[in-house]
Amino acid sequence: MDAPPVAPELQPLLVELTDLAFSAKQAHWNVVGPFFRPLHLQLDDLFDDLRTWSDLVAERMVALGTPADARIEVVAAQTPLPSFAAGFLEDRKTVSAVVARIDDVISRTRPRIDRLGDRDLVTQDMVIQITAGLEKHRWMFAAQQP
Repeated sequence: MDAPPVAPELQPLLVELTDLAFSAKQAHWNVVGPFFRPLHLQLDDLFDDLRTWSDLVAERMVALGTPADARIEVVAAQTPLPSFAAGFLEDRKTVSAVVARIDDVISRTRPRIDRLGDRDLVTQDMVIQITAGLEKHRWMFAAQQP
């Protein structure tokens, strides 16, 4: 079986999902304010989904004959996302930062959907489902913004 050339789309997505997962966990540990508890739990939900999606992406790459690489140094070197704030972060600022990061990933992922349609419909479907999940998380976080 000749594998479709999807690695140029999936490796960056793997990096972005991994970075977003690390950011969600960083926010989970350091969120402060009156909405700490619900955000703390919501960030864990986001993290869990991101880990699942990054695993799907990595396994798809490997199934098609391309090694997946989400080592910390690779993610740090290849991520297009800005660095997440260090230290404690007030709950409303946490929401804004998470929404902005999810928006950033979605803005890169939607064009991938189009490009993948010409290469591999199975991979395209997987990326569509991941994008739908990201958009749902984005909506749930954004609903908390004033």
